Amino acid sequence: MREQTLEKLQSGDTFDLLVIGGGATGCGIALDAATRGLKTALIERYDFAEGTSSRSTKLVHGGVRYLEAAIKRLDKAQYNLVREALHERGALLRNAPHLSNRLPLVTPLYSWLQVPYVFIGLKLYDLLSGRMNIGHSRLISRKEALRRFPMLKADGLKAGVIYYDGQFTDARMALSLVMTAQREGALLANHVEATTLLHAPDGRIAGATVKDSLTGRQWDIHARAVINATGPFADGVRRMEDPSAPPILKVSSGIHIVLDKRFVPPKTGLLIPRTDDGRVLFILPWQGHALIGTTDEEAKITDHPRPSPADIAYLLDYVRRYFNMDASEKDVLSAWAGIRPLVFDPKAGDTSRLARDHVIIESNSGLVTIAGGKWTTYRLMSEQAIDRAIATARLTHARPCRTHDMPLWGADKYDPLGDAALARDFALDADVADHLNHAYGDQAPVVAALTTGGWATRLHPAHPFLEAEVVYAVRREQAIRAADVLIRRMTLALVDRQAAIHAAPRILAIMASELGWDSARRASEKALLDQRLAEAL
Repeated sequence: MREQTLEKLQSGDTFDLLVIGGGATGCGIALDAATRGLKTALIERYDFAEGTSSRSTKLVHGGVRYLEAAIKRLDKAQYNLVREALHERGALLRNAPHLSNRLPLVTPLYSWLQVPYVFIGLKLYDLLSGRMNIGHSRLISRKEALRRFPMLKADGLKAGVIYYDGQFTDARMALSLVMTAQREGALLANHVEATTLLHAPDGRIAGATVKDSLTGRQWDIHARAVINATGPFADGVRRMEDPSAPPILKVSSGIHIVLDKRFVPPKTGLLIPRTDDGRVLFILPWQGHALIGTTDEEAKITDHPRPSPADIAYLLDYVRRYFNMDASEKDVLSAWAGIRPLVFDPKAGDTSRLARDHVIIESNSGLVTIAGGKWTTYRLMSEQAIDRAIATARLTHARPCRTHDMPLWGADKYDPLGDAALARDFALDADVADHLNHAYGDQAPVVAALTTGGWATRLHPAHPFLEAEVVYAVRREQAIRAADVLIRRMTLALVDRQAAIHAAPRILAIMASELGWDSARRASEKALLDQRLAEAL
């Protein structure tokens, strides 16, 4: 599939739009553009969602801490940010039900003074979600808080508040956007990098010179509009055009660790609203494990950040503070770091308060840059970016936005109870059928059918991932490197690094067979995969 895409990108045709960046925002933009009838191309220098977009807290949320900031500072911009995000939360849960779910979260309260403050704040959170509300916050007793979270320390616990947000699988969500955009006619290629921006004789942006990182081949892609959606690297692309372009980004690192499932109930998360240094911390059930994050530290922009021992120790300390359970470094199954872009408008008068909002700016040549934001608002950000590109490049043939109510790839005929049929029809274990149903939605039978061709073996005995998924990832999902499969097409490396190391030789063997790798290519893929797995702790 990728080779066919590259052939079309090298055809010499002029596109209406070229998107640089294949994370949440870039893939959302490609989908929005294609559904409006625009001839669309997207390139990503690594794999889809390889950076920040696969290293999130896996929450679809309005942002409780931003609401607190809005109230304390009487900040209308933060207030609107939360309201928009809560609306988009509802749209994402509806459009990708196979990859997302509603999640109750408990906030434990150890002081009676906290009770009215937290409860009123979360009721306002409900109110702002309007018709997209997914559950009503309520005060719960000390007894119920301990029932829901038996591992909570009981000493001093007064009560709790339960509220609702969404949870999802971010890397597969990005891939669902890719597949949906392709279905709508867009061309999206991973492992293709923009090396130079192209300009027409009148100075207007006209595309980019790009390079296939696997073969080194270079060519030009011509486009009437170009959108820079490269997340933390947005300033770098802007400086490709104008070395003196003022920065619009500050970045921070978000660190997450994964522990065994005994550290969290299977269907309820925990919100610690304020740590000693003012951060927000989540302890969440995810993929049958406990996900703890996140820290928020100033960081340098790097392609593949690694979690620091100090940040891992920080998270473990809070697990020990709140739980009647010991947690040490030996309990950490995996860890990852992500670079978070915090943005400001260089034309704005006050840049002192950075938020997870987004900005859209346009250079003199017409290069449109969108940066900031978060996964929850990817769709709205994409819509606004396309609106700007249409106006900038006068793409008058574009149709109105259609993505607000559009089911994504895997959602059209998704059956939440479809795992039973998968287990019956393909003789799958219950946990495997459940995993396939939620990871692939209505495409799960296509993956399961591969098990009848000899790919039915688990990649690790303690996890539900199958050899069939490797084959499907290569044949249908543009997985071209072993890391693409092990870290993003499936989440094994994110939940259990040692299990991923165990599975790596078999994945390499299957991909070598499917893609015709020689011994040298297989060795280079193993070296790269070892490097990426080393970043996961």
